Amino acid sequence: MSEYFECTKVGVEFLEQTKNTFVATEVIKASPEQIFDVFENAHSWTVWAMPIQKVEWTSPQPYVVGTTRSVHMMGGMIGYEEFVEWERGKRMAFTFTGCSKDATEKFLEDYRVTDLGDGTCEVQWHMAMDTRGFSRNLMFLTRPIMQFANRRMFSKFKKFTESYAAGDITLDSTS
Repeated sequence: MSEYFECTKVGVEFLEQTKNTFVATEVIKASPEQIFDVFENAHSWTVWAMPIQKVEWTSPQPYVVGTTRSVHMMGGMIGYEEFVEWERGKRMAFTFTGCSKDATEKFLEDYRVTDLGDGTCEVQWHMAMDTRGFSRNLMFLTRPIMQFANRRMFSKFKKFTESYAAGDITLDSTS
């Protein structure tokens, strides 16, 4: 078992409370339901989100506010997440409740899906964090790198989701 460091649980209001906020937006040729099929599939995160190596849902479906999961990332970091927003097809947001590395104080991701009514959806990804310890001193350096990396990852999300929506790929059955 890895170490566990408590994180301060936050809600979506945290996006307005920190300067360490990153936003990426894509218009995706897929329905809101198909987008959430990809979000709910554990394996898909390992395809489009480069730091993620494994996702384990620790709550059963249907997913709701209070659902939990563990996300294993590069460098041996595990984020323990709890969903603070869940409206399938429209919005999901999660916060870290704990982490295997002692660098994260607060962390939130918020995904917003808007059906544009023409077979496409606008999807916004908001990420916000506060770090602690030595990492806190590095945020001014890592902020531009993270913004670039998040936009790149979300471009991969668009490509993956559109391939799924077009029937070119299937989702792994181990969601």
